Amino acid sequence: MDTTSDMAWGLASAAAKRLIDLLATDGWAAIKASVLSLWRHSHPERVEAELSEARGELVQATQAGDSVELQGLLVAEWGARLARLIAARPDVADELRALLLDASRDAGSTGQQTTASMTLAAQVSGGGDAYLTGRDMTITTGGAG
Repeated sequence: MDTTSDMAWGLASAAAKRLIDLLATDGWAAIKASVLSLWRHSHPERVEAELSEARGELVQATQAGDSVELQGLLVAEWGARLARLIAARPDVADELRALLLDASRDAGSTGQQTTASMTLAAQVSGGGDAYLTGRDMTITTGGAG
C-alpha cells in the first residue's frame, strides 16, 4: 500500500471501530445518520438495512454476553466497506474525519451520552397502572404466592 492508501485504511479502520462501539448504545441514531450520509450517492437504503442488521446481531450477542468476537468481525467488515468508499470517493475522507471528531466529542469518555431530553407523562383512569421509562425497564407482577 502507498501512503495515501495506508492513511485511508487507517481512517476507515478508526471510523469502523467507533461505529461498532456506538452501534449498540444510545449513540446509535446519530452515528447511523452520519454514516448513511456518506453513502447518500450510492445505495443508502441498502447500507441502512445492513447497519440495522449488524446492530441487531450485536445487541443480541451483547445480551448473551458473547459480543467480543462479533465486534471484531464487524469492525473488519465495516472498515473494509469504508476503505472501499474512500477509494471510490476520496472526498468522503474529510466527512469521515469530521464524523469521527463529532462522535468522539459527543461520546465523552464513557462511550455513551444522552444528547436529547425526554418528557414522559401518563394519565390513568378507571384503575390501572402506567409504566414509563426512558430506557430499560423490568416489570415483575404477581408474587411467589
